[in-house]
Amino acid sequence: MKRSDFYPVILAGGRGTRFWPLSRKRRAKQLLALDGKRTMIQQTVNRLLPLAPVKRLWVITNDDLRRAIVRQLPTLRRLQVIAEPVGRNTAPAIGLAAFLLMRNDPEAVIGLFPSDHVIGDEKRYRETISRGVEIATAGENVVVLGVRPTRAETGYGYIETGGESTGRAWRVRRFTEKPDGQRAGEFVAAGNYFWNSGIFLWSARTLVNALREHLPKTTALLERIAGSYGSRKFGSTLRRLYPRCENISIDYAVLEPRSAKGEQASDIFCLPAEFGWNDLGSWTALHEHHTAKFKVADQNLIYGTGSFALDAEGNYIYAPGTFVAAVGVKDLVVVQTDDALLVTTRDRAQDVGRVVKYLDEKKMSKLV
Repeated sequence: MKRSDFYPVILAGGRGTRFWPLSRKRRAKQLLALDGKRTMIQQTVNRLLPLAPVKRLWVITNDDLRRAIVRQLPTLRRLQVIAEPVGRNTAPAIGLAAFLLMRNDPEAVIGLFPSDHVIGDEKRYRETISRGVEIATAGENVVVLGVRPTRAETGYGYIETGGESTGRAWRVRRFTEKPDGQRAGEFVAAGNYFWNSGIFLWSARTLVNALREHLPKTTALLERIAGSYGSRKFGSTLRRLYPRCENISIDYAVLEPRSAKGEQASDIFCLPAEFGWNDLGSWTALHEHHTAKFKVADQNLIYGTGSFALDAEGNYIYAPGTFVAAVGVKDLVVVQTDDALLVTTRDRAQDVGRVVKYLDEKKMSKLV
């Protein structure tokens, strides 16, 4: 892989609502240190630096988070952190990055990376990405990293693979967004489905051509925005035109219609992500990750000034500055901040985002 042509683009605009009350509008999940001393976005940048110099890393975020991200990533120039004036999902965000990069480097290869994942084996992670870049540059190819499913998860998109290509990459038949429990079970049993990790690799030219084909109106707007980059008009052009872009994910905008062309014609490839991937999508996922990582016998994770547990197991309790006593409770999630307290179960932790929706509806802005 030519290191000079690879541009990691980190998407960091999400709110992380399922990590409320710790994750907030201006301090979202990617800005939290959930798995070590460094925050999630700092870990993402550090694991990518061996693949590309810092001047080639880009971050797409929003106005609420941009200032904090700039503080957390002091080696990035401010111009490398682009803030969407309004959220428009992943297709406009990565499309804007593609047009910006093509202006300066027509041979640019883009890696699209979520900002809040955990990777167990970073060496193998980088080897997989390098292999993916090779496939992406061998033609008008799209590469997605897929995770072998371990359960019938309904919170992830699925990738159906067909025939194996070179280098352990599989041709993609189709993408399916977040199936119900029955279909998810069928996918897992079939053996040729992967979870969609949200990590994609393609040349900027391939992505731009795909957007022109499948999302022409938004593409025209993105081209105009990118044309103003570097001038005084960029900020005002972005604020004026970006809200007119379609609110659509890259999966729906490009990958699904492209895969509909057929396994051979779509040129979409899936590389197995066999490097200990975890998206830490909820308090439950964080609990499972940490109990496995730290080999906790009773599966109690209690964060406070001190703790006492009696006939308690499988609990995640976060109460900094507080002595915690857990007696006769099982599989709870308790998270305390200065202004809020969350009490739920590990089974229902996926529903925490509904709290944020309620707070938004009631205009309780101080709590979101």
